[in-house]
Amino acid sequence: MFAVPVHPQRPNPVRRPLLRTVIWCVGILLIFSRVAQAAEGRIFNKGQLDIRELLRAGGVIGYVTIGLSVAMVALIVEHLLTIRRKTLIPDEFAGQCQKLVASGQLAQAETLCRDQSSLLSYVIGVGLQDADLGTDSMVKAMEDAIAEQAARLTRKIEYLSLIGVIGPMLGLMGTVWGMIQAFAEFAEKVAPRTSDFAPSISEALVTTMFGLMVAVPAQVAYAMFRNRIDSYIAETAVMSETIIAPLKRRLIQRRSETRPVATALPAPPPPPAPPADGGRRS
Repeated sequence: MFAVPVHPQRPNPVRRPLLRTVIWCVGILLIFSRVAQAAEGRIFNKGQLDIRELLRAGGVIGYVTIGLSVAMVALIVEHLLTIRRKTLIPDEFAGQCQKLVASGQLAQAETLCRDQSSLLSYVIGVGLQDADLGTDSMVKAMEDAIAEQAARLTRKIEYLSLIGVIGPMLGLMGTVWGMIQAFAEFAEKVAPRTSDFAPSISEALVTTMFGLMVAVPAQVAYAMFRNRIDSYIAETAVMSETIIAPLKRRLIQRRSETRPVATALPAPPPPPAPPADGGRRS
């Protein structure tokens, strides 16, 4: 087997129950907690931002959003280390493999592909496996391998896009719940004033700010990695074709040499000439 595993696209039976469990847990925490509860202090105290009160105003939804931000940073760091040219398309491997294929050492080249864990090694290794079946089968296998790895890398970065979508939704949910509580407290007062209402509104908007602070960098990172994957996939296709080109030429030449030559059939005899008298009898 090659170093880069094949991940068949099949439904995960654990993903949907897990997602429903997470949604239920968030809903229960939202119901039984006061996201925008009345505070002894205020977010801004004499013009200075109080970080402790800011986190308290975010409530449970705020802490969940902070957890998403930690996951986002971990994903970005992991993608920066794995989705890069040195890891997916190593130049040293490309040079060694090209020399082996050009010299006809296909077994050594296939072994090198198995020992190397990269996108380029996987694509070339799949092509070398089908080299005995002809150039068409080899090229088709490499194209399928490139498409498979492109889908795998795209699925890998989709979690950043998911975080970018969930973040604002969680922030909006926390803000709506905080506004409900703020209006409820406002309605219970006999003679409410605007100054009593404004702090609750500002605390309710904290979760929206948290959600946007997570969503914006997540979407930017997702777009950056998506463009990087597209670039590396195109470069892998070109480089793999360059490395396999000498093998394709040898296979085409071998096929033309082993093709049977059609023997020329003898020409049919010409029809007999008509008699000089036109076929009349005297």
